[in-house]
Amino acid sequence: MATPTRTDDDTLPGPPPPAPRRRRGARAWLAGLLLLGVSVVMGCRLLDSDGFTPVPQLLAFLPWLAVPTGAALLLAAFARWRTGLVWGVLALGLVAWYSEPYGKTSTPDGPPHAELRVMTSNVEYSVATGTLIDAVRWERPDLLFVQECDPGCLAELRKEIGADYPHRTAVEAYGAEGSAILSRTPLRATAGLPGSTLGMPGATTEVKGERVRLQLAHPMPPLPGGLGTWRRELDALHDLAAADDGVAAGPMIVAGDFNATQDHAAFRRLVDAGLRDGARLADSSRTATWPSSTAALIGAQIDHVLVSRDFAARDARFLDLGDTDHRTVVVDLTLHKTPRG
Repeated sequence: MATPTRTDDDTLPGPPPPAPRRRRGARAWLAGLLLLGVSVVMGCRLLDSDGFTPVPQLLAFLPWLAVPTGAALLLAAFARWRTGLVWGVLALGLVAWYSEPYGKTSTPDGPPHAELRVMTSNVEYSVATGTLIDAVRWERPDLLFVQECDPGCLAELRKEIGADYPHRTAVEAYGAEGSAILSRTPLRATAGLPGSTLGMPGATTEVKGERVRLQLAHPMPPLPGGLGTWRRELDALHDLAAADDGVAAGPMIVAGDFNATQDHAAFRRLVDAGLRDGARLADSSRTATWPSSTAALIGAQIDHVLVSRDFAARDARFLDLGDTDHRTVVVDLTLHKTPRG
């Protein structure tokens, strides 16, 4: 009886070869790099610090750090890296925790006294002046805060809506340095923030007999090499709100392009001085205002209407003017007769 010979066709398939260690190692290294970057940013947030470049720039987009963290978790899973999985879960938990809205939302103690609509708009070197005028005619705010408004912008505002907003105080300058506050009711100019890089005028007005302090905000952005100026100008706004003649003395509104979000320690210190974010009060926290071209998908809320505890917010809207990289913010406020002392 002939012994059957074995051919290549009779070979039984074996188990699939294991994933190459080199590939798993590369995935683990990439996951580690992503988690290290996220951890540095979240560590600064945990320590209530804005850190150094590029941390402040990345903090502006804190909720979107969930994307690289999620990618790192997937890579760690494919690499069978248990330490990376634990690290990634902890990092993702921190991102989720700090993505919650920041700031107080309690209702003012006193009875409602007056309704007030506030609009703030960065018109990007005055390019969006025309579309801002259209938005003002539609929204009819009581107070209008305009940033990056040069003398030509001021002249156009005066010509087109001056009859409805006869009262104004401004820093008349070219480029991004010009700013203005326009009002339906009389304004009395204050010192504002002299010495700031960009114009930040201040004023007081009366709303049904109640004196309201107004301050336009436009600190420098946190550019690499310019973090000191950014922090200093946000701290100056904090000092203004925390001073004896600030929020403790009566109603106050600070509005404009803050170049900062709730994830920046310098901005949180300003809020903790006694101010509240109108968007937060109106349940619109984290609605992106910059850059307007991608705000629907990804962006940062750097334009704010901050108010003292005398105010409640009924609604907040975010308008796309089309000719500026910022969205315009409109907040409907209720001024309450709040007891002080």
